[in-house]
Amino acid sequence: MAVAVSARRRTSFPRWGWVGLLLIAVFWPVNWFWPGLRTHLAFFPLWLGYALTMDALAYRQRGTSLLARSPRRYVGLFFLSAPVWWLFEAFNLRLQNWVYVGREFFDDLTYGVLATLAFSTVMPAVFGTVEWMAGHAWLARFRHGPRLEPTPRVAATFFLLGLLGLGLMLLWPRYFFPLVWVAPYLMTEAVNIWRGHRSLLEWTARGDWRPVWAVALGTLFTGFFWEFWNVFSYPKWVYHVPFVQFWHIFEMPLLGYLGYLPFGLELFAFYHLVMGLAGFPRDTYLVAGLEGALARAEK
Repeated sequence: MAVAVSARRRTSFPRWGWVGLLLIAVFWPVNWFWPGLRTHLAFFPLWLGYALTMDALAYRQRGTSLLARSPRRYVGLFFLSAPVWWLFEAFNLRLQNWVYVGREFFDDLTYGVLATLAFSTVMPAVFGTVEWMAGHAWLARFRHGPRLEPTPRVAATFFLLGLLGLGLMLLWPRYFFPLVWVAPYLMTEAVNIWRGHRSLLEWTARGDWRPVWAVALGTLFTGFFWEFWNVFSYPKWVYHVPFVQFWHIFEMPLLGYLGYLPFGLELFAFYHLVMGLAGFPRDTYLVAGLEGALARAEK
């Protein structure tokens, strides 16, 4: 009897998931329908709601999640997330691929604070979705693929290709802008390999590409909601992407969604670079969730 009760508890929808759903129910309409549509304060609670909901769905799958494993580490994701996205904002100063409509209503300090608060939700939202995505059995089709090992030669190749891509992107942004979603990953992953930090290539060395696809598709899933909730919000972002300004889904051109796939890999690599430099070279916080979810999906 005790075992049965424990099992039910492990698979129940946790309290923080209901809080997340409540936040979505309140702040989704606020974002879209508030009189005057000046809804800059609604972005953070809406995306906090999404992050808590996806974390709760992952917990319901198998009784653990990012928040359940370590509330302190979960909060830490918010603090790491903002500076990582500010890096992409810096790249966009050169690329000019997206702009924020309504930015003119805020002075620089106010905009910086509000933007940082909004950017802080990126990693919690993505990584919670990734852990939930990894628990689906259909990912098994990616278990047996080509082997790509984290050797020094592969790391050097990654770094040089990333450096080349970064240079091309900055020199000729009109033609090489897509490399913003590839070059930082290649360079960061190379450093992680050299320093012995966690790397997705630990799985691909065995031919197991499930974690790569879980990260990529989990980020694409999250990206759909970024674009969906953005479309009637204000302030909002819009895109000016050369050559692909057609077949829009919300504000994003259809081909632009491809950028979300490598973006998740970048986030995974950046996280483990920072954790490794902070003294956790073999950090298991994200990895435990991926491995556990993949193991559950095999049953």
